[in-house]
Amino acid sequence: MVDFADLIARNEPLNAFADFDESAQGGEGPLAGVTVGVKANVAVQGLPWTAGLEAYRGRIAEKDAKTVACLRDAGAIIIGTQNMEEGALGSKSDNPFYGAVQNPHRNGFSPGGSSGGSAAAVAAGLCDAALGTDTMGSVRIPAAHCGIYGFKPATKAVSQDGLEPADRALDAIGPMARSLDMLQRVAWEMSDTGAQMEDCRGAILVDHGVEVHEDVLAVFDRVLGTMKASPANVSLDHPNSRIRFAGFIHVSHRMAAHLQGVKGLSPHLQKLLTYGPGRAQEKLAQDTQILNDTHAKVRRIVEEHGFLIMPTVPNPAFSHDEPEPAAQADFTCLANIAGLPALTLPAGWTENGLPIGVQLVGRTDYEAGLFAMARYLDLRLDAYRPPANL
Repeated sequence: MVDFADLIARNEPLNAFADFDESAQGGEGPLAGVTVGVKANVAVQGLPWTAGLEAYRGRIAEKDAKTVACLRDAGAIIIGTQNMEEGALGSKSDNPFYGAVQNPHRNGFSPGGSSGGSAAAVAAGLCDAALGTDTMGSVRIPAAHCGIYGFKPATKAVSQDGLEPADRALDAIGPMARSLDMLQRVAWEMSDTGAQMEDCRGAILVDHGVEVHEDVLAVFDRVLGTMKASPANVSLDHPNSRIRFAGFIHVSHRMAAHLQGVKGLSPHLQKLLTYGPGRAQEKLAQDTQILNDTHAKVRRIVEEHGFLIMPTVPNPAFSHDEPEPAAQADFTCLANIAGLPALTLPAGWTENGLPIGVQLVGRTDYEAGLFAMARYLDLRLDAYRPPANL
């Protein structure tokens, strides 16, 4: 039995869950007894399906999203929906209508976003696993900031049924958990996955132009030191910041069309939704070319080398009092643009005790190999730590 009174009390200082289903029950199957929370832009039958938008506060999902239904069929207990960035556009999880989500590792700090509530709830032990959504990194960024594991399936490997979209060309629903074993158990039930890949060297980006925090660099150097062989050095055709901005313009354009006529958007979101429609046609053509070049180049890299390894986020978690760093998705956006599976795992810690993640981007249909590589690193890094104050 789930002790909802205890969950509600433990959730209050974090604001990770938006709504609980106190009648939730599990069933038989491979996920029997596993408690799962779901980001509020993914439909859970009978619960508010808000997508973090004030206009949808009273909207109740009539049926489960397909991913949620798959987990129920596997025996999971779907215990509630979780707070998120307004409309899933952003990486801070400070929602003007539903409140800020707190990072379990440090009160007053962002858990990342846009799936911040999902990551915070998992890190704090409020649920065994959670579903987030990832358009340019929104599963992996908060997973890294909260010191847990997160997986973005390949775009075509997971259903978007029951998802309030940000950009269907880039969106993917993905799980988070406190161990690779739990992450893989959930991922295998909700998405299509493939076989083991052959032993491979991997590749790292050079000349990416991203300003990376010194603690993140130190942790990444340690990660590279644990690998069987030195990864190949590769580079992209455009700076990562330019690739990320082209992706943002694409998302802004798609979201502006999708949310046209929706009332009650915050001034911040309204401003973000002007960038895509306001972009000159010549600039839009350049953005599209950058996205096409990146899609092709990243896929060639993983086909040749097996996987691409990068820091998950170039900066550690930051205070809610600070603006969110623009570069947070500079590394994570590549997997979405290429439509490839990607996984983040805890890799180390800053000097003042905040978690840092590392991510692997792999080949479609070789997800088991991606998890195997993550497990190899996880055993050697031994970097997972629960929040000290819990």
